[in-house]
Amino acid sequence: MLFKLIREYARPHVWSILVILLMQLIQTVASLWLPSLNAAIIDDGVVIGDTNAIWHYGLLMLGMTVVQVAATIVATYYGAKVGTSISHQMRRDTFATVQTFSRAEIHEFEAASLITRATNDIQTLQMVTILAFTEMIMAPLIGVGAVIMAIRQDAGLSLLLVVVVPLLGFAMGMIMWRLQFHFRRVQTRTDRINAVLREQLSGARVIRAFVRQDAERERFDKRSTSLLEAKQGLSFLFSLMFPTINVLLGVSSVAVVGFGALRVTGGHMEIGSMIAFLNYLMQVFFSVMLLSFVFMMVPRGQVAAERIGAVLETKTSIHSPQTPRPLGPYQEGEHPTFALEDVTVQYEGAEVPVLAHVNATLRPGQTTAVIGSTGSGKSTLATLLPRLHDPSSGKLTADGIDLRELDLADLRARIAYVPQHTYLFSGTIASTVSGLAPENITEEVKEKIAQALKTAQAWEFVSRLEEGMDAPVSTGGSNFSGGQQQRLTIARALYRAADLYIFDDSFSALDYGTEARLRTALGPAIKGAAVLMVAQRVSTIAGADNILVLDRGEVVGQGTHEQLLETCETYREIVDSQIDAQEATA
Repeated sequence: MLFKLIREYARPHVWSILVILLMQLIQTVASLWLPSLNAAIIDDGVVIGDTNAIWHYGLLMLGMTVVQVAATIVATYYGAKVGTSISHQMRRDTFATVQTFSRAEIHEFEAASLITRATNDIQTLQMVTILAFTEMIMAPLIGVGAVIMAIRQDAGLSLLLVVVVPLLGFAMGMIMWRLQFHFRRVQTRTDRINAVLREQLSGARVIRAFVRQDAERERFDKRSTSLLEAKQGLSFLFSLMFPTINVLLGVSSVAVVGFGALRVTGGHMEIGSMIAFLNYLMQVFFSVMLLSFVFMMVPRGQVAAERIGAVLETKTSIHSPQTPRPLGPYQEGEHPTFALEDVTVQYEGAEVPVLAHVNATLRPGQTTAVIGSTGSGKSTLATLLPRLHDPSSGKLTADGIDLRELDLADLRARIAYVPQHTYLFSGTIASTVSGLAPENITEEVKEKIAQALKTAQAWEFVSRLEEGMDAPVSTGGSNFSGGQQQRLTIARALYRAADLYIFDDSFSALDYGTEARLRTALGPAIKGAAVLMVAQRVSTIAGADNILVLDRGEVVGQGTHEQLLETCETYREIVDSQIDAQEATA
């Protein structure tokens, strides 16, 4: 998976990679030539006292060093450029893929793990990619070249390499094999500690309110200790790696000097050749050390690549068809009729469905309301129409066309959805309502934003802010109260021209007076579109054209408020639990 990902994302950078290969080749040739030039200085210059030979070969060495440094700089620059470009594109693709995920895929991967994959794992892949285009190319070239050059210096002494190189390769291979297991364990435990930290940060006020600091600290300590143990396993393997290389290098150097001295004394080898052979041996070990450093990252990169690949290869269960049917352009006053036909939703592993055989029609210009006890499936029903979730059986239609036959982006562009749990993006009030960057917000757009804020009853507090609609919004809207966040979220939906407006318990944080004014202003603002309103309060939906009463996922009553008071026992119980039935009718 690692090399598959790198190969796929490296294709647009072929010319840069060719430059890297050329520079690495030049660098390798220069590196391998230097010990031979050094041997020539000793044998042809120092030993016989030839000053001209010393200057000649010395200047050649200086020139080769300059060439080597220049080639290294160019190769490193392009290697870093390609590596960062690949990670940049990989991060964009990962983010784009996650954006298509339904709730099922988000639940499968978990949010904390997805964050780790898009940050730590891609950063790891970037490091491995840069190493792959620098050390991973250069090290084998130097290693193989150094062995060949060592044999040229003295074939007899080169027999030492037959023993040393395989022994070194075996030792490094065993360590690399164990590293992959430990890296995978570290990444998994990093996901777990991130999940705990994310929960504790988002629920900090709840933790303090229920005095759970000690319990949460203990839970975090357990995850932290687990991660510590995994990293200690990695540290132990790292502690074995370089001492192993150093021991083998030391023993080999002693053997070269000892046997080389015997061959020099016997007249079978020049002193300069022995020193050159020792330098080539050092280059062999240097290449092995580089490869060890690279392969130290490769197991970690392989784990990261598997995790990123799992995200990129996941096909969301909710997607557009290959040949979508057209719904037609949006036209004010001409809106489709949405319908649920025998819809059943049952989550995987659940014994009973969340919704069972639901039928309903959402007509333009009418408000369809949904009410029921907690857990009756109200919010699930609301998520079906924008296809945030698909039914297990049955179908949803727009003017008779199955929603699964429509382009997903086009469908969602025609639906304005206010979720049960509010969330505002950071920026300004104007940007979070309009979805536009601040520099793209014109005076005409501001007028449209102001109208949406007025309809949502948010203008009363926005107008009092010193910066008005240009006032900043913190991440999640944390600098506003719950009621203010809810009204801004409603304004964001009303800013759009849509065929269907879905309000999923979107008035729960509003007082009765504000809610009443909002419902009064809503009719002219939506311009004849259909409305689906999920609510807990009877007063919110009493004026709806059609009310669905849900109980354990089934529709147990349907009609107007007055009709349901007469025909639906469940609805009467809900009304009686909140307000007197006669008062609700008034």
